Amino acid sequence: MKAFVAKVSAFAREEDGVALTEYLILLALLVGGVIGTVGLAGESLNGAWQTWQNFWDSTGCEGDYCGAAA
Repeated sequence: MKAFVAKVSAFAREEDGVALTEYLILLALLVGGVIGTVGLAGESLNGAWQTWQNFWDSTGCEGDYCGAAA
C-alpha cells in the first residue's frame, strides 16, 4: 500500500502527471458533451422520422411502388 501511495505522490509531483490529468479531464468533458448532444439530437431525429412515418401511413399506400401501374 505504501508503494502505491508513493507512486501516486510521485505522479502528482511531476508536471507530466498534471498535464496528463488535465487532458483526461478535458477528454471526459468532451465525451460527455458528445454523448449529451447525440442523445438530444437522437430524440429530435426520432420525432422527424415519426412525422414522416405518419405522413406515409396516412396516404394509404402499401408496397414498394405506391401508385404505380400494375
